[in-house]
Amino acid sequence: MALATLDKTITFALSVRDRHASAEWFEKTLGFALRFHADDAGWSELSTFTPGVTLGLGEQGEPAPGNAVPVFGTPDIDAARAAMEAGGVRFDGDTVEVEGMVRMATFYDPDDNALMVAQDLSKAH
Repeated sequence: MALATLDKTITFALSVRDRHASAEWFEKTLGFALRFHADDAGWSELSTFTPGVTLGLGEQGEPAPGNAVPVFGTPDIDAARAAMEAGGVRFDGDTVEVEGMVRMATFYDPDDNALMVAQDLSKAH
């Protein structure tokens, strides 16, 4: 039985130098559709052709190529995190909230690969 309850969404987060330019590249090159730019949060999202899968672009001054982080959607991040921590899963710091948008927390697999769980707050409005 799984420790955390997940929904049918996943976001692959990439670090990029310029989210707007990268979003245009993904639109032109792969035909992805821009969902939104959250300039205050330094984040952009594009829809892919796979239901429930989005591409997230996080703006970084010096991005680290090859560091795609799968972000698994969950309807209740507090319950998911508590269950995972009780099962021995290591998290990196506190759960972070971007008001009105998302709550997210980074955790690690046994090989120290970074993964995240996130609760979409925009659906609550």
